[in-house]
Amino acid sequence: MIDITHKPTTLREATATALVTVSNSATIVAVLENSVPKGNVLETARVAALFGVKKTHELIPDCHPLPIEHAEVRFDISDIAITITMRVRTIYRTGVEVEAMHGASVAALTIYDMLKPIDKSVAIASIRLVEKKGGKSDWKDVFDKAPRAAVLVISDGVASGKKEDKAGAAIAERLTKLGVGISAHGVVADEPASIAAQVQAWADQGLDLILTTGGTGLSPRDRTPEAIAPLLDREVPGIMEAARSYGQERMPWAMMSRGVSGMIGRTLVITLPGSTRGTQETMDALFPFVLHVIKVQEHAFRHGL
Repeated sequence: MIDITHKPTTLREATATALVTVSNSATIVAVLENSVPKGNVLETARVAALFGVKKTHELIPDCHPLPIEHAEVRFDISDIAITITMRVRTIYRTGVEVEAMHGASVAALTIYDMLKPIDKSVAIASIRLVEKKGGKSDWKDVFDKAPRAAVLVISDGVASGKKEDKAGAAIAERLTKLGVGISAHGVVADEPASIAAQVQAWADQGLDLILTTGGTGLSPRDRTPEAIAPLLDREVPGIMEAARSYGQERMPWAMMSRGVSGMIGRTLVITLPGSTRGTQETMDALFPFVLHVIKVQEHAFRHGL
């Protein structure tokens, strides 16, 4: 199966339909009057649909086992057709569209099986996904122009040339894939004054986003939060709460990250860990969602707020 451990948990929804057609209205009357020899067609199909949803991962090889937290099925009946609508919801890392389609298809097969003794022309006409919600694409903002960002690597080793900048490069690569322009990429030693001066200079240029990497831990030289916090006009604590919660699920040491985030004017500043792994996990936790802050600022500027 595809690795989904890097994905954040979100509310996922999917709706699918299946269409069962019959040869004449007499078959539909038998369904409505509950006179089909095999029993109550709609109630049996409803139960089958729920079983189908829950057992999807047992039958479709690449589907992940996931918690089904809501499932409902509706039947819309016309003169010669029954439309099955299956809706599934969960809070998880992957979507439930296959579960919804599987539930609808099992319901359709159940109806087919129960009606074929009285109608030799019963058929399953279609099974399709109608809608899905909850993936990253639902939270991706569209910008009038590409946001502008700067990446600041805070490391004595990188600044002295003794270490390679891997974390900063990973941030820049990820931002580029998200359609964010990299306006600046700098390196400073773990000196609060140097850190503050560079971040303030970029904020004064009106950049949309500044990401720093390094100096958020507990070693004596880790002073990035102390350098950045006084510059912030407004702290946005939920950003780092989300990052730490995400990291804690993957590595217990994430609790010791002291990263801060907030606004300097209209510039969003986020301090990331110095390790490449920590940086990548924090990016997985926060992006593209935090880019909505830039969208809010864009809207406010357009309306003179």
